[in-house]
Amino acid sequence: MRKTSLSAVSHLNNSAKEWVIFIHGAGGSTATWKYQIDAFKDSYNLLLLDLRDHGNSKNIEPAAKDYDFDLITSDIKQVLDQYKIDKAHFITLSFGSVIMQDISIKYPQLVASAVFAGGIFKANYLIKIFVQLARFFNYFLPYKWMYSIFSYLLMPFGKHQQSRRVYKKQARKLTSAEYMRWVGLYKEFFRLLNRFYNQNINFPALAVMGDSDFIFLKSAKSFTEKHKSVSFTEIRNAGHICNIDQAESFNEVALFFAQKHSYHFKEVPAFQAHNNNNG
Repeated sequence: MRKTSLSAVSHLNNSAKEWVIFIHGAGGSTATWKYQIDAFKDSYNLLLLDLRDHGNSKNIEPAAKDYDFDLITSDIKQVLDQYKIDKAHFITLSFGSVIMQDISIKYPQLVASAVFAGGIFKANYLIKIFVQLARFFNYFLPYKWMYSIFSYLLMPFGKHQQSRRVYKKQARKLTSAEYMRWVGLYKEFFRLLNRFYNQNINFPALAVMGDSDFIFLKSAKSFTEKHKSVSFTEIRNAGHICNIDQAESFNEVALFFAQKHSYHFKEVPAFQAHNNNNG
């Protein structure tokens, strides 16, 4: 049986006027955000999405042999329309940050603020090698080996064990054919990164990176140095999936940022950080 829209989990707060939308990365699901729900639900309405093919978003119409960002972004916009959301804060992880870039270009009026956790911003040589390895290994390795290998490439250290476990549990729900459709986005992926990197950022944005996110950290710093309107926070003892590795620190930073950029102009409490933060 085919579905006409993405699977979504909502947490409604009758006293809240603002929304926070959570967009996971490739191979993830709404479970990516299990450590964020309690921190945000008392202040916001929450909407957690399973991207096409991920989690419970299986057999989504319109079916497509090949994927593009128009399709992925329109999937998300459709759900926001169903919930009558015309503006929101967005919190994204990894590849979700690239989808967020596309949303901000196509639907700028939707974006009150955006937090890019483990953000991907520039196609430097490490990112290009990573993507090409994903394509190369797929020719002779089963997908179940692929996500195991890449979980260690992205999160190699012992302190990343919990993140690896969560990622592998979610990623195994993708089939090989589904995985290949997402890998097929790579050409448009590089074009989108280049466009976003070189345009003006006209919404409040925060990049939150783990200090041991060795593939993506350098390009995130380069992006925030180029765009002075984009804030940057580096979280100690965290890797690529920093919202799981150091959930409390991440929640503190992300929640404060959303409150700071309230689109209903509520008073923002003083921020007392326990990690490196210059945004």
